[in-house]
Order: sequence, then C-alpha cells, then structure tokens
Amino acid sequence: MLAICLVLILIAAALAVLLTRLAIGAGHRLGRIDRPVATIAHKVDAASVPNTGGMGIFAAFSLIAAAGFLAAWVLPAAALEALGPAAESLAALLRPLTGAAAAWWVALLALHVLGVIDDRRNLSAMPKLAAQCLVALYLAVALDLRIFHFLDALVPGGVALSLLLTVLWIVSITNAMNFLDNMDGLSAGVGAVIATLYLAAALLTEQWLIAAWCGALAGCLLGFLIFNFHPARVYMGDGGSLVLGLSLASISIAMTYYEPGEAGAVPSRTHAVLMPLVVFAVPLYDFFSVVVLRLLQGRSPFVGDKQHFSHRLVERGLSVRQAVGLVWLCTLATGLGGVLFGHLKPWQAGVIAAQVACIVALLAMLEFAGWRRRGA
Repeated sequence: MLAICLVLILIAAALAVLLTRLAIGAGHRLGRIDRPVATIAHKVDAASVPNTGGMGIFAAFSLIAAAGFLAAWVLPAAALEALGPAAESLAALLRPLTGAAAAWWVALLALHVLGVIDDRRNLSAMPKLAAQCLVALYLAVALDLRIFHFLDALVPGGVALSLLLTVLWIVSITNAMNFLDNMDGLSAGVGAVIATLYLAAALLTEQWLIAAWCGALAGCLLGFLIFNFHPARVYMGDGGSLVLGLSLASISIAMTYYEPGEAGAVPSRTHAVLMPLVVFAVPLYDFFSVVVLRLLQGRSPFVGDKQHFSHRLVERGLSVRQAVGLVWLCTLATGLGGVLFGHLKPWQAGVIAAQVACIVALLAMLEFAGWRRRGA
C-alpha cells in the first residue's frame, strides 16, 4: 500500500501543478488578484498575485478522487489482482462508500464556492461562520462523521453533545487552516505535513482508505506549493484554505483510533481525544493565540492582521522563508508522536501529549517574554 500511496502522491502533485498553472492564468485574465491594500493587511509582501490557487487544489483533489472511485468500479478483478492485495482491498472499500463520498464532496464544494465568493467580494465573518457550521452539522448528521460516539450511551443527550463537539472541532480546524493562510507557503505546507502524518498513521494501522485520502491531499498541496512558496506566484485564497481545513478535519474524525491486534479493534477514547490535538497543536496554537490577542485588543477575531505566529517570528528577525520553514518544523515536531498513538498504551500516549504541551507552552513563554521586552 505504501507504493500505491507514493504513486498517488506523485500523480496528484503532477495534476495539481497543471491545474494550478491554469488557475494562475485564469486569475490574471479575470483580475482575481490580491494587491497591497488595507483589505489584505494580514498578507506579508502582498503583490499583484492571483488568489485563484484554491481552484487548482480543489479541482486536482476532485479529479483524483473521482478517478479512484471510477477505477474501483470499472477495473476488472484481474487488473486489481495484478496491482496487488492492497489495491484489491482499497477497491473493495471504495465501492460501498461511493454515495457517502459524493455527499462529502458536496460539502467540500459548498465551502469551496463560499471561499471563492469571499475571495471576490470579501464577505462578512458571521455569514461565513454560519455556513461552516451548517456544513459541519450536515456532515455529522447525514454521514455520521462525528467524534465521541461513546457519549451516545454514556450520558443523557449524548448524541446532541457529540454533534455539538463535532461541529466545534470541524469549524475550529477549518478556521485554523484559514488563519494560517497569511504567508507564502504556510497553510499549504502545514497542511501537507499534517496530511503526511495522518498518511503514516493510517498505513501503520492498515486503514487503506484514509491512507489514500491523505496521499491524494498531500500530493495536491505539494504540487500547489511549487507556485506558492515565497515569493508566491499564486495564493490559495479562502477557496483553497477552507477546502484544506474541512478535508483535514474530516480525516481526523474518519480515522479509527485503536490498538492493533486487540480483539474487535475496540476504539480507544484516549487516542481519539489526544492524537488530533497533538497533530494539530501548532495550527490550533496560532488560531487561539491570535483570537485571544484580538479580543484583548477589543477587535474582531475574524479581521486579518499581522499578529499570527508566523508574523511574530518575522518580527523577531526571521525572513519569510525562515518563519514558514520554522512553523513547518514545529508542526512536524509536535505531530510525529501522534503517528504512533495507535501502537501505544494510554499512559505512553499521555507522555507524548505532555511533551507536545510542553513544546507549545515553551513557544508561548518565549513569545510572551518578547512582548514584555517590547513593552518595557
């Protein structure tokens, strides 16, 4: 299955390169560009760059997914057998999930369209947030894509509580990835790191469908990064960052957290809670730190500025490329331990979670000290 995922990454990357090139040309022709004006004050070194890159990401991912499901239905058994047991298993998983995948794609399309409209017309925060909540609720109810199923029988109103927590998680991750789209290559790079971490975890726990999903997403982001790394030739815009956030949030929920080899593969509540928090530690740190700073300043948490983690690194003397690379490395450093959660006992997973908490706390303490010095 590893070989299939590597090939999938390469194909998705190549397709994303082609479609992103087309998106860049379309952006210039249609005048869909970001310029250094007040409405995009959160951008670093903003220039006349198309913000249509999200269309390339969405189109590449959609075509890869469609091709995969089509192959699962039309390829003869002999062809699948020749590709190996992993291909046969993947095809067997894809066929019965075709309807669910189509329903999930509709949700992805809804956020993509919302983002594209926002990139064009700069929608206000509340309608965008309401739309995200509706999409998240749709996924949780229609596809049962929700967290903490054990609450159903554990507490009164457990289903409603599970739905509420699921909506909060999906909306938080979607906005965290949207907030990270503030510097060239940042959101796409962090997304590629997280998708790769989940790919490794899925391979270790033999969850082939999740592995293929992550491989396709990682490949699309890597192809897009060729044009998005500083100095960027294209931005993903909200049309891409919302798609990325919803995709990663869905992967984190769809992933099955269990101890391999256990009878019945009983889900582990500890792993289900801790692994996503560990893998998404850095995006969540950026998201919540920016929200708190803006609220303390009496400003809307949804109005862009230059107070993100990446911006604070630049203020400390790093270049844009160095700041982006450091955030990538921080994401990798905190998320690597999460890959092994399916093979760890609860107390061992707790040790890794504590280590990640210490890293995040250390980053916050160093940043707080920096703010103190500037205020002295």
